[in-house]
Amino acid sequence: MQEWKRAATASAVVFVISYLIISTVLEKSINDRIHNLYKLITNLKLGKDLKEALGPYRPENPIAEAEQEVSAWANQKMSEIGRLKEQAKFRKEFLSNTLHEFKTPLFAVQGYIETLQDGIMEEDPAMAMNFLAKASRNIDRLSYLISDLDEIAKLESGAVVLNIERFDINDLINDTIEYLEDKSKSSGITLKMSNKSSQQIFVKADKKKIQQVLINLVENSIKYGNQGGITSIRTSSLFEQILVEVTDNGQGIEEKNLSRVFERFYRTDKSRSRDIGGSGLGLSIVKHIVEAHQQSVHVRSTEGIGTTFSFTLQKAKATSG
Repeated sequence: MQEWKRAATASAVVFVISYLIISTVLEKSINDRIHNLYKLITNLKLGKDLKEALGPYRPENPIAEAEQEVSAWANQKMSEIGRLKEQAKFRKEFLSNTLHEFKTPLFAVQGYIETLQDGIMEEDPAMAMNFLAKASRNIDRLSYLISDLDEIAKLESGAVVLNIERFDINDLINDTIEYLEDKSKSSGITLKMSNKSSQQIFVKADKKKIQQVLINLVENSIKYGNQGGITSIRTSSLFEQILVEVTDNGQGIEEKNLSRVFERFYRTDKSRSRDIGGSGLGLSIVKHIVEAHQQSVHVRSTEGIGTTFSFTLQKAKATSG
């Protein structure tokens, strides 16, 4: 009986000791594996080589922290995938729009030339001249497209070097109004400067590029303005910036389209905008130029009431003396 009790006791002791050893070894093995997994995930997040060691850090609760890291990493990757899908959709739409924009004038020119080749020049000289004039306008449109696409490509690649200088923005606005005065009158649009003409406001920017921004915004207001409408330009001083606003009382833009007006070839009224010409890239160029100055451009609009485009410029410091 005593031997049986000793055997049972010895077996129990061996079982307990074995359990403790196995439990300790297993726990250490699991913790080591989780720790390695934690290091792997952290390396991936930091963009490091997977073989690079992260040091002796060991989390207090590796399983919980690994679960959090995996979840955060998965959410990040899902977000990246979403952005890639949006970019792919944008590229597809951009290519489709580009092809359409080029095909329309090319086919028109081709049609006019084929008609002229059929002998209409001799049969009806007046109609032939009309066809030649239309073909010329479509070729001009192709030139605008190529020029504007080249401009955007240079701005996106950083190939355009800004010539930063100090100048009076109100003086540049008045020059722009004078430059576009004939075009605005022919469309029945009045251009005006809201600020006092004698007021000087100096900024630091590329003068030629900012004039291009002003021309594009004012031309856009002329295209979509109403007969007898008004386009006004005003400047106002912020803390370290100057705000420039171009406001019209034209058709306005639907709220659903506001977020896309700066996209290449995006047109809120496709049928009318193609009739009035332009490359469809003017507002995209505006955005690229302003952002190249590390400034911002915005739009607000109410359909049937009008639209305001605004952008900021760096305020120039007052000169001594």
